[in-house]
Amino acid sequence: MFERTPVGVKWGVGAAFALLAACGGGTTVEPPTPAPPAPPAPEVRQLVQGSVRGVNAATANGTYFWKGIPYAQPPVGARRWKAPAAPLAWTGTRDASRFGAACLQNGRIYGPGANNRHDATIATTLNTPVGSEDCLTLNVWRPANGGVGLPVIVFVHGGSNISGYTADPVYDGAALARATNTVVVTLNYRLGVLGFMNLPQLKGGTDPDEDSGNFALLDIVQALRFVRQNIAAFGGNAGKVTLMGQSAGAINVWALMASPLGTGLFQQAVPLSGGISLASNLPPGTIPTLNPASTYLAQANGLLARLAMADGLAADLPGAQAWIATQSATQIADYLRGKSGAALLSTLLANGLTGSGPIPDGAVLPTDPIAAMVAGHYNKVPVLAGNTGEEGKLFAPFLTLFGGPPGFRIDDATRFNMMEAFDPDAPTALTEGDILDAAYTPSNTPVTGWSARAAQLSATFMAPSRDNVLNTLKARQAEVWYYQFDWAQQPAPWNTVYGAAHAFDLPFLFGNFGPSLFANTIGGSANRGGRLALSAHMMATLGAFAHHGDPNHAGLGVNWQPWPTQLRFDATPTAAQIGTVP
Repeated sequence: MFERTPVGVKWGVGAAFALLAACGGGTTVEPPTPAPPAPPAPEVRQLVQGSVRGVNAATANGTYFWKGIPYAQPPVGARRWKAPAAPLAWTGTRDASRFGAACLQNGRIYGPGANNRHDATIATTLNTPVGSEDCLTLNVWRPANGGVGLPVIVFVHGGSNISGYTADPVYDGAALARATNTVVVTLNYRLGVLGFMNLPQLKGGTDPDEDSGNFALLDIVQALRFVRQNIAAFGGNAGKVTLMGQSAGAINVWALMASPLGTGLFQQAVPLSGGISLASNLPPGTIPTLNPASTYLAQANGLLARLAMADGLAADLPGAQAWIATQSATQIADYLRGKSGAALLSTLLANGLTGSGPIPDGAVLPTDPIAAMVAGHYNKVPVLAGNTGEEGKLFAPFLTLFGGPPGFRIDDATRFNMMEAFDPDAPTALTEGDILDAAYTPSNTPVTGWSARAAQLSATFMAPSRDNVLNTLKARQAEVWYYQFDWAQQPAPWNTVYGAAHAFDLPFLFGNFGPSLFANTIGGSANRGGRLALSAHMMATLGAFAHHGDPNHAGLGVNWQPWPTQLRFDATPTAAQIGTVP
């Protein structure tokens, strides 16, 4: 150890001690051992793209979590209606303590409101644009332990593929990650025509995946690729991924099971309350869960024409179509990318063009996914599917299909505020007649009552697609399990208004009964014992499936055989009730 000085060489302390020892003089004194570097904080993880700092919530809820991590570049400007691009690297440590923005959508009762959270603005932003196009982020929760190689659950939210957001409190992954000893991931993906757009002028002709118009499916694929690349940094096993989705999210999970792009990105699937059947796959008079590509071509052409009319480029639809014919594909693409997202959504809503979903284009998604599965052309993985026992009770407007009025006599803003103000532990004068149209009350009236009509809707909508896809899979593989959620122990009148409605299994699967859309209608002290016991069983079931590819576990108390056997999840006010139906 020495340093050079203007007059020569100056001996360092270490060298002087060494010389004395060599000459036999004095006692050798070792230099102090430097302290080892402090281990990184558990909330700091190094990804391929850079470092992220989340939150150490070990004391609060037994997890570490990271939110708002970009899994793709923002799909804005020239990147609108393009396949997602891998995120750029960042320098320094990125803050990952807050959710990213919800994807742009027209406000619905299931949406984010003005503040990307569950609050009173949900009722005041209905049918107005909320969220942002810069939204392709994901969130991660893991148990606050030293476990590595943990199974991963990636969840795709629902919302008819036109709404939804990962900051919805029911999707918080802490309780699920802790209860199942898994890494839980939730993700935002593009919605509506920003996520599914089948317009010829947007197709470049060089990338069949991008030309499919299935931008939302491509987003989910990119998120899964990001998970495969980075999940080990959070203690997850990239080779043990369960892809889970509910409602529209389940439709998207089924789509990726049928898509060549899904190959190898997940090893198990949990599609809940969704399907992937065209009308041609189903009995006459039933409602499909998948529309042909021509449906979305008509939607895209209709949107373009009505935008042209709104801008004064044409006086009517024939004039708009004539104007469109004079424009090149590049001019049309530039025109559409020059429109604000709010203008796109407002035009869709004003003209009844708001439907959305996977486009069976033949590249990203087979033109007939069920036929592809029959032929064995799909991603063969164990499947745990589920439905609720009274799906139709959340689809009140659909009752017009049977010639009657919509099921609810109040609008969504009134219903939202009614639920927010409801106290499940206090006496109430509220009745089902305050919520349901008089045509359907009393709700237990045979044939014409709310419960009977909702059951008719379930049998027309969800059940046919369920039977179609599960029977198709069962002919190809043994690993297909199915549950039905029958819990209806809400305080009156919600026990008959909702009961086991669509999406009511989600709080039980995630273990979240705190402030959220339906929390007050579900909760209360009277049903707490049975509700929490059932939730624990459902999370354990999902955990067993994530770990082993089989949902059976000792806590169920039954031997759950594959489909067509059905496991029934239910509870009394004080205890879980679980059994099977052959």
